[in-house]
Amino acid sequence: MRSQQIGQDEPRRWAVVLDTGDEVSEQLLRFAEAGQVRTAEFTAIGAFERVELGYYDVDAREYRNNPLDEQVEVLTMTGNIVSAGDRRQLHAHVVVGLRDATTRGGHLLRAWVRPTLEVMVTESPRELTRRHDEPSGLALIDLPA
Repeated sequence: MRSQQIGQDEPRRWAVVLDTGDEVSEQLLRFAEAGQVRTAEFTAIGAFERVELGYYDVDAREYRNNPLDEQVEVLTMTGNIVSAGDRRQLHAHVVVGLRDATTRGGHLLRAWVRPTLEVMVTESPRELTRRHDEPSGLALIDLPA
């Protein structure tokens, strides 16, 4: 993974480039920790050698894993990084294109890059946090009433 801050203006922005074999969530969280980025949004394009897409089953209160063990194009990936206690959480959704030009999408559980993933990260001017929501079983962004 390589990153470079883009300009000196606020909010801070970075280009983050992931390489073959990088696991996406792990690398983006490592980037956020190293740059002391507590709240940010991002978009990305590139390709994965394999990906695990999730679908949240509200009744079961768990993600259903839909793995794709094949090379796919990342048509769009969007998400955020938000503090959850003393750590950061990544929440991303992705749409990928398959060899036959069909698409699949869902919550990004895990993905491995091949050959590259280009991520544009923009820091939020205000910090957000997540809290556990008992009814859904999810960690949701906690906004004041």
